[in-house]
Amino acid sequence: MPVNSKRQFLDFEKPIKDLVDTIEKYKHDEEKTKVNMSDSINKLELNILEQRKEITTSLSNWQRVQLSRHPDRPYTLKYINNMTSDFVELFGDRNVKDDKAMVGGFANLNGQTVMIIGQQKGINTKTRQLRNFGMANPEGYRKALRLMKLAEKFNKPIITLIDTPGAFPGLEAEERGQGEAIAKNIYEMMRLKVPVICVVIGEGASGGALGIGVGDRVFMMENTWYTVISPESCSSILWRSWEKKEIAAEQLRLTATEMLGFGLIDGIIPEPIGGAHWDYLEAAQILKDFLAPILKMLQQSSSEERVNQRIEKFGKMGFWEEV
Repeated sequence: MPVNSKRQFLDFEKPIKDLVDTIEKYKHDEEKTKVNMSDSINKLELNILEQRKEITTSLSNWQRVQLSRHPDRPYTLKYINNMTSDFVELFGDRNVKDDKAMVGGFANLNGQTVMIIGQQKGINTKTRQLRNFGMANPEGYRKALRLMKLAEKFNKPIITLIDTPGAFPGLEAEERGQGEAIAKNIYEMMRLKVPVICVVIGEGASGGALGIGVGDRVFMMENTWYTVISPESCSSILWRSWEKKEIAAEQLRLTATEMLGFGLIDGIIPEPIGGAHWDYLEAAQILKDFLAPILKMLQQSSSEERVNQRIEKFGKMGFWEEV
């Protein structure tokens, strides 16, 4: 994406914002005075690249969480549109309604048909309400499972893109069986006979993430998080205030590097310098190039082998002591 002043910047991105503002001023002066400022602008753009690199090498856990929620960060449909072709979106859970917070359908990835499913957030106030801020209701998870079973029927691999602050916690969601829907998804995904790859592309919170998070391989993009509860909610429970969210983020050990160290994910997918929000096309190409060989490798195993390895993989997770 081109550098422009319409971008939104986080607090720790202020050095970049100052450079962007300077570039805009130079462009305005160039247009007004007809003096060529291209050399100065090029130097500033190189400086921005260096700043992007420097900022993301020393992020705290809380800053990583903020980056995963960046307003300009690409969501599921952006990845689908930029790394696949012939996407055919499918709708409804055949029971209650179509949940707009969960999207999915068949698409062509590198010449192969795949089922791709993910949570979708909105890009403005109206679409955020439509998408329920990426928080799926039970029908969203039932819709996802319906699509997974459809993929299994036609022997097509499944890719899930996880980006949610959690499953919707409203009373109506609980009345319609939110917990049961997520639990059933976990159970059924464990037994799917086709290859399943799960990727955390933004927020990976609680059961909302687990509802589409069981697969042969689970990956996280570089600036994402994955844990049982958000830092704000953790802080409010432990300290009765959101003010300790930075401490909670550190204690939750929720970054991709820490999740890989725990053995809860299988790898980390790099992002464009400074984060995926700087270049949608590059972010999608990186993800596409990463997934292609993994899919090919998984398809070489039999369905029985994949299911057994999946069960063994998730059965080994966790640490405990017997007293």
